[in-house]
Amino acid sequence: MCYTGKLWCLPMRAGRVLLLSVGDGMSPWLREPWGRIMCARFMLKCKLLQLAEEFDLVGLRAGDIIARYNIAPTQQVSIVRLWAKGQKRSLDSLRWGLIPKWAKDASIGNRMINARAETAAEKPSFRSAFRRQRCLVPATGFYEWRKEPSEGGLKSWKQPFLIQRQDERIFALAGLWESWEGAENAPVESFAILTTDANEFMKPYHDRMPVLIGRDDYDAWLDPDIQDAARLEPLLRPFWSGELTACPVSRYVNSPRNEGPACIEPAERAP
Repeated sequence: MCYTGKLWCLPMRAGRVLLLSVGDGMSPWLREPWGRIMCARFMLKCKLLQLAEEFDLVGLRAGDIIARYNIAPTQQVSIVRLWAKGQKRSLDSLRWGLIPKWAKDASIGNRMINARAETAAEKPSFRSAFRRQRCLVPATGFYEWRKEPSEGGLKSWKQPFLIQRQDERIFALAGLWESWEGAENAPVESFAILTTDANEFMKPYHDRMPVLIGRDDYDAWLDPDIQDAARLEPLLRPFWSGELTACPVSRYVNSPRNEGPACIEPAERAP
């Protein structure tokens, strides 16, 4: 991938190149939500008290509500982390798109939104964070786009689906976080979401899925004293298919500029 100043040039199969205009400063990953990237969009709608109960957090006001229907890369996102064993967990706002410590500029984070669970422990971009700086990313659903045939079979189109737990409870995506200091020595904290092979439920939508950490495993995943990848490997397996559901939703969610309940309205008929 290269940047020409006005266009991103992304190599594709068979020698083709995809040109994406970024004249308005938007990352190309945000312009094409239904690409092969996973996970690239999710939602969180809950009361802060529910977050406090799920993740054992303190200091959150009971009456406040989080309602974000279209969380996208490069945005600030709430994550749960543990600074040291024995301390309380904290809810902090980090930029989605991990910027490695060795990066020369922050733009590399635009394409570091995901890390493969199978290789994150060895990859230079993620291995330090995998050892000591793991986090949980609260969510109540994530989106995936599936190619659908239009009526008459003349044209295909992309249908967004909202993937949730059947009970619609909060769940935790496995994340890695990092702190990077730019030229002005102003630290930027960022994170990436781990992905793994799709389970049987997800295979019709994508060959990958985000890693979901079970509640009983929160302590182990957040514990900075656990640095052996072999001990963490069982936590990174695909989530059980029987607890997930998928609902086709409005194409309003396609644009990361859009926000609000309209993102999860039931899907209309194909154009």
